[in-house]
Amino acid sequence: MFRKTFLPPVADLLAFEAAARHTSVSRAAEELHLTQSAVSRQIRQLEEQLGMALFHRVRQRVVLTDAGRVYAADVRALLQQLSAATQKAMAFSSAGGLLNLAVLPTLGTRWLIPRLPGFMALYPDATVNFSARSEPFDFAQEPMDAAIHFGAPHWAGAVCEYLMHEQVLPVCSPHYRAQQGLRTPADLAGAVLLQQNTRPTQWTEWFERIGAPTPQALRGPRYEQFSMIAQAAVSGLGAALLPRFLIEGELASGALVALSTEVLTSSEAYYLVYPEARAQTPLVKAFRDWLLAQCAGIATAARPSL
Repeated sequence: MFRKTFLPPVADLLAFEAAARHTSVSRAAEELHLTQSAVSRQIRQLEEQLGMALFHRVRQRVVLTDAGRVYAADVRALLQQLSAATQKAMAFSSAGGLLNLAVLPTLGTRWLIPRLPGFMALYPDATVNFSARSEPFDFAQEPMDAAIHFGAPHWAGAVCEYLMHEQVLPVCSPHYRAQQGLRTPADLAGAVLLQQNTRPTQWTEWFERIGAPTPQALRGPRYEQFSMIAQAAVSGLGAALLPRFLIEGELASGALVALSTEVLTSSEAYYLVYPEARAQTPLVKAFRDWLLAQCAGIATAARPSL
């Protein structure tokens, strides 16, 4: 049960948050399409309700008090949650429902989104929202229905559905291969090796797999995402170990060429993760079934042998 005493009008909170963000009542008024006096009145009403000052008035600016700084951060987060909740409720006005999906950035951009028209053809009234996430998070604290995760099948309070392992192969641009004279896999030891931050030992493992371990395997410029490494390789900055399914376009066009048929299969894998409470949600189930079908061929080819 909420006590009305502790629930200020949303309009007052919006005025306060805008003024806090801009450190200006006049700029807050412009953003909210209100008069400056109206914004000042709403902030004054909020301060009276709280029984404290939220701003110091310094000439033409407003500066948050210590209490105002803490309150502004909390109010901003709550307004964002309220906005997300309202969008979610509005989306449910359609028969298809809403799916908020957290995805790994490169996987989402290069692989999942290009295939999404197939899902939308099956569920044309559905709305699928995408957010980029590279690390596990608490579903109870985030407005997400599901996530695609790379790692081990462990996520507190959630179901992990296996999608596929990751198979990487060494690639570079045709120009770089010719420039460096890369004729055999072992020649890569002398190349610039583009490194992926989240796979720091991948080149070491690959060289060990071909029987040519090298101390150079850990050296080379590091990149945060596969999309960055792919572009660096296309641009001739070095050789990269990249998942085949993420660079199908570059391999088909000739922008990248494979330097060996020897692939490295990851010990970790991709998983569809969703809270146990949403396991029976119709749209989550539909997306799960569709996604598993999309990954079936890749998963069969990439599973490591036991």
